[in-house]
Amino acid sequence: MKPLTNTNLFKTPLILKITAFTLISITFFYLGTHWSNGGYQQLLFFSTPENSISISPNNDRSFNITPLISLNQSDQPLTDQATTISPHTDESPPPDPNRTFGIIDSDGKMSDDFEAGQFDPDIVENWGNRSEIENESKDLRFRAKKYELCPVSMREYIPCLDNVEAIKRLKSTEKGERFERHCPEKGNELNCLVPPPEGYRPPIPWPRSRDEVWYSNVPHSRLVEDKGGQNWISKAKDKFTFPGGGTQFIHGADKYLDQISEMVPDIAFGNHTRVVLDVGCGVASFGAYLLSRNVMTMSIAPKDVHENQIQFALERGVPAMVAAFATHRLLYPSQAFELIHCSRCRINWTRDDGILLLEVNRMLRAGGYFAWAAQPVYKHEQVLEEQWEEMFNLTTRLCWELVKKEGYIAIWRKPLNNSCYLSRETGAKPHLCDSDDDPDNVW
Repeated sequence: MKPLTNTNLFKTPLILKITAFTLISITFFYLGTHWSNGGYQQLLFFSTPENSISISPNNDRSFNITPLISLNQSDQPLTDQATTISPHTDESPPPDPNRTFGIIDSDGKMSDDFEAGQFDPDIVENWGNRSEIENESKDLRFRAKKYELCPVSMREYIPCLDNVEAIKRLKSTEKGERFERHCPEKGNELNCLVPPPEGYRPPIPWPRSRDEVWYSNVPHSRLVEDKGGQNWISKAKDKFTFPGGGTQFIHGADKYLDQISEMVPDIAFGNHTRVVLDVGCGVASFGAYLLSRNVMTMSIAPKDVHENQIQFALERGVPAMVAAFATHRLLYPSQAFELIHCSRCRINWTRDDGILLLEVNRMLRAGGYFAWAAQPVYKHEQVLEEQWEEMFNLTTRLCWELVKKEGYIAIWRKPLNNSCYLSRETGAKPHLCDSDDDPDNVW
């Protein structure tokens, strides 16, 4: 059979043309009818002099809507009022073709391109159960809100991390609790939108974004000043550029990844290893260069003194989030990653009987790898050598195998089965988890 693109319709018999045209017309008519009448499609915001209008969500039932807000083409502000959807009655007035219909766009203004669609959860708070729409005996209530921009001084504000009042109430912060999430209690949520930086523009698309982003999108040069000699990041005119360097990436991120691959060929980035977690990621060059090798890397780090380096990662197009190894499990399920990496992440892995390394063990797949690039691996100073010995002993008790130690990188492998754990001495630390502990019960 020839490709459809090579079919010459002009040589088709007339009867077939008529038949095809009829079928296409019927199909479009059916789709149009089904789309506009086939269900609850979009919460309508409208300007109307009356108190209610009727809509028909399907062919045999209609509902009466008391206007939520009166919004005309002059973009009057929204009001914070509730509305009720109730069964249609014969007394309801018929729709007026002169009414103005529309939906609210992302700027809080009337959109001119209203199309039937589903209720938009981004602009609607539902106090009922959506399934109750099918029950004519119950009412549903909805509320739409318009949020103003927060003050310019809040451009770096993250509600669950900059909750000063909650942090003040912490009993202790010695283990990094202040870097964890402390979301506002109900009723104290942020009631404005954090504004973007002045002059913000659409991000540079991948793959160019791996190497450069707009300065105006992340207008913070302190990292350039503090880490300029380490080749992490530099500023050129209206852009930041990322040469791929870093504290431990002496010869660049690409060479660093090559070194890991040569140390343990079974890691095989992009083939055997496809999902990675990078702890203390900085500007996320590790994850950015792995993404170029078809490896999905989640880059995490706490909000830091360099105006939140995670924002650089996001602008580069690298998956990233603010998170801290402190006192709670991270939100990832067990055995989620094939490799977990830490380069100068300044985490005390051996504290509290190794509880933080146990969290790495939880998230690491059986047979997965932990790569640690840090001073205790290679520097011969008494304090650092003691830290290395503690780390080596802890990983041994965890039944990890030190696969390779080369230069400033050490790589361990998690066992494939439980035989080592079951053969440990009674009372050995860290203790095995209780049988009723759910490894997927995350924070």
